[in-house]
Amino acid sequence: MRFTETLWSSITDIYQAIIHHPFNEELAQGTLPREKFAFYMQQDALYLADFARALALMAGRAHDEEAIIQFVRFAEGVAVVERALHHTYFREFGIDTPTRQQSPSCFAYTNFLLATVACRSYEEGMAALLPCFWIYREVGNDIYRRAAPNNPYQKWIDTYAGQEFSAWVDRAIALTDAIADRASEAHKTCMRDAFVYSSRLEWMFWDSAYRLERWMP
Repeated sequence: MRFTETLWSSITDIYQAIIHHPFNEELAQGTLPREKFAFYMQQDALYLADFARALALMAGRAHDEEAIIQFVRFAEGVAVVERALHHTYFREFGIDTPTRQQSPSCFAYTNFLLATVACRSYEEGMAALLPCFWIYREVGNDIYRRAAPNNPYQKWIDTYAGQEFSAWVDRAIALTDAIADRASEAHKTCMRDAFVYSSRLEWMFWDSAYRLERWMP
């Protein structure tokens, strides 16, 4: 069993909670209120800016040239492809100026990623970043299979269920396994912890959008 397979098996309950969350259930049905999807897209734009920064930091810490290239390409893909998706929905939803303030859950997630990448081991940094790739592909594929016809969120669904994004995920999984092959058992334990934390924060991110989460006070 590959190391990443053990990672995925450790989040079975979390993943089930994500795909059955009302946000994703209603997105699949095409009934998710536009206000909630717009909130999600605004926060996702802020999240991905920091996610790209974390990938760039990993490029600087990478142990070999191939890994450096992979992290740079990941960061470029986030900055170019997914940003284009956001801009499409910003135009369609009439959002002129996306929010600059992260929601509490977005703030927690991005700061966890940046702190892990900067202050923890290289191995933990990779494991913390992997759920954003992998969970989104699986959620995209799940929703694609059951999406209602004429779904207003079809562009989002097609992006994360698409072959191009799937290829990115495969490369991220392969890179994680390559890193784990050289890691000590202690580092592998920390990698599992980081993977689970990020997966929980993924659930929180969708939940915060569904609740239109605000800072209090």
